[in-house]
Amino acid sequence: MSEGAARIRLDKWLWYARFFKTRGLASKQVSGGHVRVNGDRVSKPAHSVAPGDVLTFAQARQIRVVKILDVGKRRGPAPEARALYEDLTPPPEPDAPPAPPRVGARPTKRDRRVLDAFKKPDA
Repeated sequence: MSEGAARIRLDKWLWYARFFKTRGLASKQVSGGHVRVNGDRVSKPAHSVAPGDVLTFAQARQIRVVKILDVGKRRGPAPEARALYEDLTPPPEPDAPPAPPRVGARPTKRDRRVLDAFKKPDA
């Protein structure tokens, strides 16, 4: 393979690898400066990437770190897309505390039934 054939646009590769639902969303993420290639911030969707490059970007409230293994030929099914990269994302912390209860929030239906049963005298 020649060097030119082994490279692809960054937004296109992110779409091929199924990190974004549309190529436009991938392009918007790159244009916003939210993607790093080998540690350098990239702001142009046409930036070319090749196998061996490491991408860092935010996706669904987590930071993804992936290494490109192949450029791909098309946006195929999920198993084909997973073969395009190696996921280097560290696992989430298992000891994350649960979310605190909402104070002053509106009671749920179950809470209202308990309150109603408490307020109404039994006949």
